[in-house]
Amino acid sequence: MTSAAKTVEDYMNNLPEDRKKPMELLRNTILKNIPNGFEEGMNYGMIGYYVPHTIYPKGYHCKPADPLPFITFASQKNSINFYHMGIYANKTLYDWFVAEYPKHSTRKLDMGKSCIRFNRLDEIPFDLLGELVTKISVQDWIATYEAAFVNKK
Repeated sequence: MTSAAKTVEDYMNNLPEDRKKPMELLRNTILKNIPNGFEEGMNYGMIGYYVPHTIYPKGYHCKPADPLPFITFASQKNSINFYHMGIYANKTLYDWFVAEYPKHSTRKLDMGKSCIRFNRLDEIPFDLLGELVTKISVQDWIATYEAAFVNKK
């Protein structure tokens, strides 16, 4: 489920009432913790944080006109989904997150390759997500991205 919203504010304003508070808390957690250099905007119909072309002119290898994506999150039909490309590309970071998750939540981790799904909105581990966001700088993300995706072609 993607949104046609053109701005983050439009996206946030059009959320169902029960999603507004957890989405606002998630957005504030990211903004408080994300390293300098990443920009916020709409990305693939979701709220996204990405490396702008001014820092990484090559853009995303799948679509170079798009900036290099890093984190997105969205209100989906049955959950709030948090996508972190660093978890997908960096096994050490993935292993750290999987080991830390039970310390922050009693819920079973519902996770795909880069997607973490939160069905219980009152049990989103904001502190853990905030810590996760701090773990990769723009420069680290570019190096990880190129090693995992660009140089493997």
